[in-house]
Amino acid sequence: MQDMLYALDIFGTFAFAVAGALKAARHELDALGVLVLATVTGVGGGMVRDMMLAYGPPAVFHNGAYLLVCLAGGLLVFFFARGVAARRNLVRYADAVGLGVFTAIGGAKAMAFGLGGLPVVFLAVLTATGGGVIRDVLVGEVPAVLRTDFYATASILGAVALLGLAALGRPPLEQLAGSAAVTTGLRLMAIWLRMRLPRIPRVDDDD
Repeated sequence: MQDMLYALDIFGTFAFAVAGALKAARHELDALGVLVLATVTGVGGGMVRDMMLAYGPPAVFHNGAYLLVCLAGGLLVFFFARGVAARRNLVRYADAVGLGVFTAIGGAKAMAFGLGGLPVVFLAVLTATGGGVIRDVLVGEVPAVLRTDFYATASILGAVALLGLAALGRPPLEQLAGSAAVTTGLRLMAIWLRMRLPRIPRVDDDD
């Protein structure tokens, strides 16, 4: 099970990196910009989490596979941007898997530090969405997590599922798998059913 979770973690990192590189392509960035956005999207959330936990050097610095995967995702988009963009739904499905895995891993790491429920949920969501927030800020956009369809909400509910499974005394690997499955499942449902949270009405300065 641990090997499968690691494989999914690498897969999710790659999916996030591709999403970051596609954002760079939409903004017509150069090769360096593509690789930077791919990397911060792929590993940014986990790096911020580890720094907040004072965990020492982020995991990405212990295992070079994460950086290599991010660079591979960036280069794939740089050379084959149109082909990747044409498979946007496939990228979104892969991104949903990454969201689930990162939510579970981030929450589990927070629980290992003995943190309470709210900090666990916060760090789980930060791990899953932090890289995308950094990416969007770098290109001058409102972070997609604040306006896209049922993205962070799926991560929040997946983190709650992790806490629930832990409270029931389920084994750690079952907690991780359950949390990842809930998050990914909700995100996929949101894509297929176009689920959205209510939005506040637009208010202009002269209203």
